[in-house]
Amino acid sequence: MSRSEDETPAEERRAGHIRSFVLRQGRVSDAQRRFHEDGMPRWGIAYRATPLDFDAVFGRQSPRILEIGCGMGETTALIAEQHPQNDYLGIEVHTPGVGSLMKEIATRELSNLRVVQHDAVEVVRDMIAPGSLAGIHVFFPDPWPKKRQQKRRLIQPAFATLLATRLAPTGYLHCATDWEDYAEQMLAVLSGEALLANMANGYTPRPPYRPQTKFESRGLRLGHGVWDLVFRRKG
Repeated sequence: MSRSEDETPAEERRAGHIRSFVLRQGRVSDAQRRFHEDGMPRWGIAYRATPLDFDAVFGRQSPRILEIGCGMGETTALIAEQHPQNDYLGIEVHTPGVGSLMKEIATRELSNLRVVQHDAVEVVRDMIAPGSLAGIHVFFPDPWPKKRQQKRRLIQPAFATLLATRLAPTGYLHCATDWEDYAEQMLAVLSGEALLANMANGYTPRPPYRPQTKFESRGLRLGHGVWDLVFRRKG
């Protein structure tokens, strides 16, 4: 494991929280770089420590859904395309993924999806006003499977509380993972949050609005599990 994974870097100490990601020098394809450069001025939102004006960003009033960790963007874009009545704000830190998401936005001609390339904890804390979200998606976050890495898992009590405060009454928080021990941690953490109520007796079947990814379908064929959890903000 690299030094950056084993210790708390100085920037994390300054930020006041342990980050759920480690930025590495990954390969960015020419297409990803081009769509990133062309797309960020059009659909990207720069991080600022001030609440985002969703009405100004999207030019309308509508339910707002936050997606944390868009990956390569296909699922995020498909959800936005299939639900044009909602507006979506995606958060992703890795440039290849943001570039791919920008390609999806351009190809699908989506007007209801914007992207912030920044640390999700800081975006939620500083840019999302309390009670402003109809929903939050956290699909397949990094499981950090080794015991000494698990402090980096995104779903921790303090962040669950922060997420809950950003939901409007009856707004939902939907998490999904293919790591059983992380699913158990998520269930324990979210069940312990006083602002949230589980919408099922434990885990829930995959809601129809969450597309099944190719990776997920392959895992299910091989007998791997996937666990969905849906909690709602108490009114």
